[in-house]
Amino acid sequence: MTHIAARELTPREPAPQPTLDLTSFPPGAAPFPAMVAVLGGTYRMGSDHHYPEEAPAHRVTVDGFWMDQYPVTNEEFARFVEETGHVTFAEIPPDPADYPGARPEMLYAGSLVFRKPAVHVDLRDASRWWTFMRGAQWRHPYGPQTTIRGLERYPVVHVAYRDAEAFATWAGKELPTEAEWERAARGGLDGAEYAWGEELTPHGRHMANTWQGEFPFKNARADGFDVTSPVDAFPPNGYGLSDMIGNVWEWTTDWYQPRHPAEREKACCIPRNPRGARAERSYDPGQPEVRIPRKVLKGGSHLCAPNYCRRYRPAARFPEPVDTSTCHVGFRCIVRVTTGTTPPKGP
Repeated sequence: MTHIAARELTPREPAPQPTLDLTSFPPGAAPFPAMVAVLGGTYRMGSDHHYPEEAPAHRVTVDGFWMDQYPVTNEEFARFVEETGHVTFAEIPPDPADYPGARPEMLYAGSLVFRKPAVHVDLRDASRWWTFMRGAQWRHPYGPQTTIRGLERYPVVHVAYRDAEAFATWAGKELPTEAEWERAARGGLDGAEYAWGEELTPHGRHMANTWQGEFPFKNARADGFDVTSPVDAFPPNGYGLSDMIGNVWEWTTDWYQPRHPAEREKACCIPRNPRGARAERSYDPGQPEVRIPRKVLKGGSHLCAPNYCRRYRPAARFPEPVDTSTCHVGFRCIVRVTTGTTPPKGP
């Protein structure tokens, strides 16, 4: 089995708790087990201090909602597949008509898998550590010879956007918008650098599964893990949500745009329950011949490292084509409880 844990974890304590306004909780009891109330309200979304796509920081308002305490696990996804017969995108050979110009020998069922190089490589060339592997899918996360046996409580991976959406529909839930997701990840600590405060490792404690060492060839595993980890391995944030940062990126419903909209000066004009760009504006400008829209991923993953991808923060965001699945992307679901404010879905 390819999963490696470096050491036993010690008991984890929760992150700092915010002062809560109980009137902004979603009403009633949780609609499903293991769902956590996320406060509605206004907060500062984005950041002006890191990557350009996170800027500008701006105020948004979201209504209260319920969110899964953990990312969807292999165990939960297996139950969904057993009951519905769902076949994931990674298990279906690509249609040549959807990929004009693609080499025929590359049109096979598979998914992207991280392969650690043995030496220093050029960080501008992601092909040095990513490979599109035949047979990689959610049951075989690191290739056809690997399994998820013993990984029932680990996040499911190799799920494209449509797979996450299908699971949410089956579960009677929805996927979050970017604004909802970031509100939840901040856990009431508005403006904080991390989901747990201002330090990456307060008092030397690792608060999430990220990369320690020099990416992509040397991971010191100081947090206890080389690849993914159980969804409850690290402390929850102020709302009681676990794994919002690191481990796996998570899908949101927003179409990607390279910057946030500008701050609204008047309080009356603060966006309420915003969503991202139109689908056609999310295409990758670096590949104009590829007309595949991209959604926003949030939260970073176990591959985020100080020397390459400092996206283990609530404000961080990344574009992901909707036809793409990888070994470091998963998802979680929400339930909205208000009426008349649900953001419209994209085409």
